[in-house]
Amino acid sequence: MGSFINTWQHLPAQINPDLFSIGSFHLRYYSLMYIVAFAVVYALALYRIKSEKYEYTAETIQDYLVWAMIGLILGGRLGYVFFYNWSYYSSHLLEIFLPFDFAQGMKFVGISGMSYHGGLIGVFITTAYFCIKYKINFWRFVDLLIPAIPLGYFFGRIGNFINGELFGRVTTVPWGMYFPLDPANSLRHPSQLYEAFFEGFVLFLVLWLIRKKNFFAGYLLGLYIIGYGLVRFFIELFREPDYQLGLFLGIISMGQILCLLMILGGIIILLWRKNAVSN
Repeated sequence: MGSFINTWQHLPAQINPDLFSIGSFHLRYYSLMYIVAFAVVYALALYRIKSEKYEYTAETIQDYLVWAMIGLILGGRLGYVFFYNWSYYSSHLLEIFLPFDFAQGMKFVGISGMSYHGGLIGVFITTAYFCIKYKINFWRFVDLLIPAIPLGYFFGRIGNFINGELFGRVTTVPWGMYFPLDPANSLRHPSQLYEAFFEGFVLFLVLWLIRKKNFFAGYLLGLYIIGYGLVRFFIELFREPDYQLGLFLGIISMGQILCLLMILGGIIILLWRKNAVSN
């Protein structure tokens, strides 16, 4: 039993996050997980179109996912910059999107730092523009996709785990882990796995099971935003706060603040859409 626990605790150090590398270029499993996530959303959306008689075509979903990828990447990156590390990037504007360290003679270092909440905003904006451009009902289209999104998110968090990033707070629980990127080399909560399971799999299961009980257009979107916000808020209690921010007032993280705003936004969407349908 002791050897199993020791193996488990040091598992992150045994995982090579690179699919392959050429010189200073590294292709990581995290990038692959993005592709898998979008493929899962695409497959489940097609299943719903065929089995539940939605009016959209596979080509429409394909075109949309290209837009969504752009919105996710841009929104996720800008969200991290403005929500989590503006004090640094305000003085290093070129590093927001360029993967080079100019202080080290244009050394390639890659782009690090993405925000889920920023990605959500980016996808929301690009989805709205896509629907306006192609004259699609935004609320119905989003409710088609929403039940599949948490399962795609599951793979994103697995990518975080393989990368050994976004680890949890120091702990003494037997399932804690040591992460190579942790400068303190402390036993920590594997919060990426908590998020993958609860924000990904469990939320997917709930939304997928109730996907046909859509009382009004926008209902599933509102539930997803509230559900994710609630789950993420509590998991933040086990996740290490961003070092450059810490905890506000010593009690709440930036992630929790953004989750509270999400919950409020989801409630507003539900009340607004319900009222719109009633009238």
